[in-house]
This record gives sequence, structure tokens and C-alpha cells, in this order.
Amino acid sequence: MTFQEEIYNRFMQDFSIILKEKIRNLEISKLIFLCIGTDRITGDSFGPLVGYKLKWLFKDEKNIRVIGSLDNIISTQNISKIINDINNTYEKSFLIAIDAALSNKINIGRIIVSRYSMSVGSGFNKKNIYIGDMSIKGIVSKNLRNPKYNFKLLQNTPLNLIMNMADTVAQGIYNVLNV
Repeated sequence: MTFQEEIYNRFMQDFSIILKEKIRNLEISKLIFLCIGTDRITGDSFGPLVGYKLKWLFKDEKNIRVIGSLDNIISTQNISKIINDINNTYEKSFLIAIDAALSNKINIGRIIVSRYSMSVGSGFNKKNIYIGDMSIKGIVSKNLRNPKYNFKLLQNTPLNLIMNMADTVAQGIYNVLNV
């Protein structure tokens, strides 16, 4: 089994188990994917690329909403407004936050599915904003614990890595929800 196949299988298993566990006893009218990031920094384009792919895969699905993509960027500058809009528009929704993340070198390329919300902007020492009923993080680079150096690493992240991870997440979500 290749590394990419291993990542995909682990993602499918983790996403399926955690999503079922989280929504088991909930009445949900909308499943919302909030795809965070920007296309102006390669390493931070993971979220918008996943959003772009999910929008295409779920274009006819009424109970699924994808917010954030290559043509509608969600960043630390507009996320508070987006969260308010979601809370005011969608009653009984379940929000899954998707974003790029930094970690140890050994974790680069891995996709982390969490039962918890995610902190947005922590790699740049931004004010922590916690978002989501669960979260998906794509580990795109090493965390150097310095915003200036982290930014430089994200600018030089290979696009191939980001595309492969975005394909894995989008196809995995689609496959889990269409079982």
C-alpha cells in the first residue's frame, strides 16, 4: 500500500467514525463544510481547494452547504462575519471546519480528523478563533514556531502535496456521505 493510499484509508475511517459519533443523536438540517484559507499562499490553499472540489461533488445536494473555495476565500479577516452569517442563517446545522495546519516534519502530508473545533490562525500568532463542531486539518508544513518563518514555508509548499491532500479529503468526504 502506498503512503497516499494509507492516508486515504485512514482519513475515510477516521472521518466516518467521528462524523457518525458526533451526529448520532442530532437533528441536523444542514451539513456545512467551512473551508478556510487563501489561494495566494500555496500551503494555505488546502481549504479553498477542498471547498472547490466539494462544491462540484455536492452541487445538487440540498442538505450540504460548502462555504469557502477558490472563488470565495475564508480567512482570519472575514471568518467572524462568516460565522455570524452561518449562525443566523442555518438552524440545526453541523459545521465541519477544514484548514491547513503546521506540525512536526514527520506529520507533513497527514490529514487529521478531530471531534473538536479547530483554532484558526494559530500558526501566525493570530487571535485564536475556535470554529466547527468537528474539524479536518491537512498538515502541509513544519511549524517553526515563528510567524515570519511559517509564512515563508507556506509560500514554498509544493502544490502537488496540497492537491493530493485536497483530492483525498474531498473524495473521502464524498464517499463517506454517499454510502
